[in-house]
Amino acid sequence: MMLKRMVIMLVAVALTFGAVFGFLAFKARMISQIMAAQSNPPQAVSTAVVGLAAWQPRLEAVGSARAVNGANLSSQISGIVSAIHFESGADVKQGSPLVDLIAEDDIAHLEALKATTELARLTYERDQRLVRTKAISEQTVDSDKWTLKNDEAQVAQQQALVDYKSIKAPFSGRLGIRQVDLGQFLAAGTTVVTLQQLDPIYVDFFLPEQALAQIKVGQHVAAKIDAYPGHAFDGAISAINSLVDIATRNVQIRATFNNPDSRLLPGMFATVEIDVGSAQRLVTLPQTAIAYNSYGNIVFLVEEKGTDAAGKPRLVARQTFVTTGETRGDQVSILNGVKEGDTVVTAGQMKLRNDSPIVVNNAVQPLNDPNPQPVDR
Repeated sequence: MMLKRMVIMLVAVALTFGAVFGFLAFKARMISQIMAAQSNPPQAVSTAVVGLAAWQPRLEAVGSARAVNGANLSSQISGIVSAIHFESGADVKQGSPLVDLIAEDDIAHLEALKATTELARLTYERDQRLVRTKAISEQTVDSDKWTLKNDEAQVAQQQALVDYKSIKAPFSGRLGIRQVDLGQFLAAGTTVVTLQQLDPIYVDFFLPEQALAQIKVGQHVAAKIDAYPGHAFDGAISAINSLVDIATRNVQIRATFNNPDSRLLPGMFATVEIDVGSAQRLVTLPQTAIAYNSYGNIVFLVEEKGTDAAGKPRLVARQTFVTTGETRGDQVSILNGVKEGDTVVTAGQMKLRNDSPIVVNNAVQPLNDPNPQPVDR
């Protein structure tokens, strides 16, 4: 009986261990099958062959257009508007009358002072004749002389007050929108209209102090304005500020542009480009080819690694770090890491790892234009 029980126990233990080991073997086989099913299949990517492009080194900045002469015209004294001689947006010449204020009282006072001055002049001239005959003293003549000068000064002062009642264009240019109405009381200093001289026109911008060695007065400048996409305005540096901003270490630059058709207006935003040095031949890639990371910028090179089952070359992606330089439009220059003739992945690299198998599909290529232009859709 004891032997029988021992045999049953040993059989039960053997069956238990057999079940455990069988389960472990089954588990290992299933894991292998799952891993095999999840092997990295070839990933579809687009590629491009690395080439050299001629790049003109340039300085870029943003600035604002500014009129050569620009002012908000206002009256020096208060008064009621009696006449308006301009239309909003009109071109005017220097000295053209714009607005008159009621000035009858001032004109009347001016005429009275002129009459007093004329009387003083007659008295002085008569006394000059009488002093030759000793009929009056020289002191009387001197007193008449200075009385005449005082009266003339009062006439000049009153004439200036009368002139203040008429606002004239201080320079030739284009007027803005009228800000006053006929009969309105105009307080001293109230803006009547803006006047801007538009041809030529300035564009002011800032460059870092390191750029001072690369620029000079007379150097060509190209400006792009958002209002006129696809068009560049040509100008030249006309002035470089004599000091560098101590807070930003930037220097103000002024460029002058001919503006005969008045397309540029003061206050417009401008993107400025200045060509410096001679053109260089650089390795360039579409910006989409670069995987930017905090630990370095990566490009995937396409390499052949044996053949597949069909005897065709097996393509894989190899990761390499690159040093990027200046960007321009859709392109970025590569200072080192790839060379001319290399084939790089330009799209689809986000799903790649080192030695990932790939299949090339260049039916759709990413943008690769150094000077892209906006397109209306």
